[in-house]
Amino acid sequence: MRFWSHDRFSFPLPGRHRFPLAKYALLRERASALGPVLDSEAAPWESLALVHGAGYLERVRSGSLSVREERGLGLPWSEELVERGRRSAWGTVCAARDALVGGFGMNLGGGTHHASRDAGRGYCLFNDVALAHRVLGTRTLVVDCDVHQGDGTAELLREDRTAFTLSVHAAANYPFHRATSDLDVDLPTGTGDDEYLSSLAAALADARVRLAPTVVVYLAGADPWEGDALGRLSLTKEGLRERDALVLDTAAAIGAPICVTLAGGYAPDVTDTVDINFATASLVAARAGGSASALREALPPSPT
Repeated sequence: MRFWSHDRFSFPLPGRHRFPLAKYALLRERASALGPVLDSEAAPWESLALVHGAGYLERVRSGSLSVREERGLGLPWSEELVERGRRSAWGTVCAARDALVGGFGMNLGGGTHHASRDAGRGYCLFNDVALAHRVLGTRTLVVDCDVHQGDGTAELLREDRTAFTLSVHAAANYPFHRATSDLDVDLPTGTGDDEYLSSLAAALADARVRLAPTVVVYLAGADPWEGDALGRLSLTKEGLRERDALVLDTAAAIGAPICVTLAGGYAPDVTDTVDINFATASLVAARAGGSASALREALPPSPT
């Protein structure tokens, strides 16, 4: 099992900003015990044009975003931000390729699901999930379990019959003007483990009969956690582990490879977000190792 990251490419932030920039290096350090962590390349501009409009890409590239656009993005423009955003997005393409080859792939970032065709929003500069879908030409089941609805992904894949978008999120939360996913599950504020897992299981059962995917892309947001500063759900860390297992079990039952991204997480103490993300990575690595072992056992012995 290998992982993709972009944490070595940082960008300037004003003081006391909510974006958890410190998380990514901490997560790389811990995930390296599970397998190699590779630096993704920057997404080519021509590939980003499969997802985003030419005008938006030019404004991002040249640093000519309007004040309103930069405010909607929630991050100050810089050359470093653009470089990091391109690498984060391409990490999901790399992880999806890994999944198609070996059954599992994981980006220790990504899940930038608010970016739409002509705008970056909610800390999301480019939409990595739509990018991987378009670059690889897969039939993609998107399982978005960030606490915020995946509006950008829903918009970008709305007319694409080779993709199905499922978003399970807090009803009373950002974004307040939403696109419509193929299946949206709006959960009440304070929803805990049992109700969440029951709702997710029902949604996955519905989604799996709507599309026979060649890959599942899973956004394993840490922000449904009960202690998250920007979430309005109340999952425990154990509940989040059960959520991850449920999605991985569903992909296995479908017989589809799975690409995992991490999306949001805004715990007041960043180590809580790192703990949640590392638990996700550990489960994926364990499943990947078990799959490899099962494959080796199924193969005939080598000739002597």
